[in-house]
Amino acid sequence: MKRLIILSFMICSFVSMTMAQEKGNQHRLSPSEFREKQQMFITDKANLTKEEAAKFFPLYFQLQDKKKKLNDKAWNLIREGKQDDVTEAQYNEILEEVYDSRIAVAELEKSYYLKFKKILPAKKIFLIQKAEMRFHRELLKGVNNRSGNGNKSSNSTTKKANK
Repeated sequence: MKRLIILSFMICSFVSMTMAQEKGNQHRLSPSEFREKQQMFITDKANLTKEEAAKFFPLYFQLQDKKKKLNDKAWNLIREGKQDDVTEAQYNEILEEVYDSRIAVAELEKSYYLKFKKILPAKKIFLIQKAEMRFHRELLKGVNNRSGNGNKSSNSTTKKANK
């Protein structure tokens, strides 16, 4: 009888742990869900009209895709530097390429800023930038809270910084 009780307890524990894990994984967003949430958030916070959003977001996501490629390249280079057999010359080459990628991202952002200016007033572009940073900050705060890494002091600091 004790074995049956212990076995049923273990099964219940396993099932509840599995369900909790599945529930935790439901918070992961697919790339399309991420973009949809980001677009809704930015549209709301920057007070974009439907017409403005329809013109802006195709360019915005085009920029994000290009930036991702450059950032992925930089991260891959940094990973190469983690190997034990990297020479000083290879470190120099890695760093040169990483900085070149960062510069390329900045130049890309500037070129898209000029494109954005053709379809939106400067104030809206500013509000979009602000909303984008806030979106990412809230997303990270949510991840930290779910993983148990969030703490009240950093949250209050963030709130003060937003004012």
